[in-house]
Amino acid sequence: MLKLKALSYLDSLTTPELLGYGVIGLATLTRSTLNLVISAFPYAPLWLVKALIYRNYCGGDNLAQVLQTGDRLAQRGIQNMMLSLTIEACDGAQTSVPVSQIVAQTQQSVSQVLAPHTAKMISHAADINCVPPGYVALKPTGLIDGAAEILRNHSNAAYEAGYQQLLSNCRDICRVVAQENEKLAKQYPARTAPFVAAVVDAERSDLQHGVYRLQRDLFREFNRGKVNVVGTVQMYLQESSRILAEEKELASKDGYLLGWKLVRGAYIHSEPDRTVIFATKQETDQNYDAGIAASIADMGSEKPTVGHLVVASHNRESQLKATQLLQGADARVRANVVLGQLLGMADNITFELMNKYDAKNVIKYVPWGPPKETKEYLLRRLEENGDAVRSDNGWPFLKQVVKALFRRL
Repeated sequence: MLKLKALSYLDSLTTPELLGYGVIGLATLTRSTLNLVISAFPYAPLWLVKALIYRNYCGGDNLAQVLQTGDRLAQRGIQNMMLSLTIEACDGAQTSVPVSQIVAQTQQSVSQVLAPHTAKMISHAADINCVPPGYVALKPTGLIDGAAEILRNHSNAAYEAGYQQLLSNCRDICRVVAQENEKLAKQYPARTAPFVAAVVDAERSDLQHGVYRLQRDLFREFNRGKVNVVGTVQMYLQESSRILAEEKELASKDGYLLGWKLVRGAYIHSEPDRTVIFATKQETDQNYDAGIAASIADMGSEKPTVGHLVVASHNRESQLKATQLLQGADARVRANVVLGQLLGMADNITFELMNKYDAKNVIKYVPWGPPKETKEYLLRRLEENGDAVRSDNGWPFLKQVVKALFRRL
């Protein structure tokens, strides 16, 4: 449950954001209210969604608005973002816009938003290594038509051409990331973390081994001596610890660095094979924290294979454990471990990390794109994170929002 003493973060929000959270508080008063909102949400007109809550969870329709979101976050002490263009294929079939357009817009988000925003944050920082990188999320099922079949059958020769095209599309984006890192490294040679990085997002378990191959191929090409690409492992999968160990061995043999974003799991409600997931939350929590600890330990070793880590979690205990582990780490490791949460969620944890534990390495995951697509993203957030939204909000939260608004009168 949300602790009221942590609600002072509300004072750091803009008035429109506070009003949006007031609406969210009303929508999450009870489980039945939340269920009603989820049922009615698909029928809500876009103008109403944008007027009430869009700003709290989405970065904007276009890159200019995303830049403004970055500035708003910076005013709260959150110096960078992980951008996700929310155009996806339906079940990995066909994307709603041409893939070439998705690739081009994702490239532009790196060169026109993330790189200049990161440079701006660094120019105002006392320590250039206290500014986290900017990240761009690559959703494999949104980067080629028929992605689900291609990923599911990635080792089948009949699908090899499709896999190579998916790899090529990802490579085109990663190449822009590498170029921006090279340019900024000339300006700031003392920086030890990447300025920007591409993050390959996870998929359902039946597609995930194709994603592991995709990540590995990108690691081999772009992570020689420095990290440009970060992969994702879902730690609620029972195989996840074995995957981390196997990837570490492959990276050590082939001489490239690993970048990891560790999440508990994004498909708990839609995972078709329940046997692949840990049976209890406690097991998942233990596995997640062990993965974080092992990655940080590897980063501090004499011959590290993990070069960068994103601790992507709304779990307070996991974020605090990672923060405590970093207190004994050297500056290079601290600069390359970043704590992340979704825009509009776990703001109390974000605020606590920055203000109580002086964490500078904090980012928000920021979806952006066409309103219709981002509306579908908001619905997924309600469906997948409804209980978390309700526990973080409800009546106590609503009262605090009202108090924060009255303090501004």
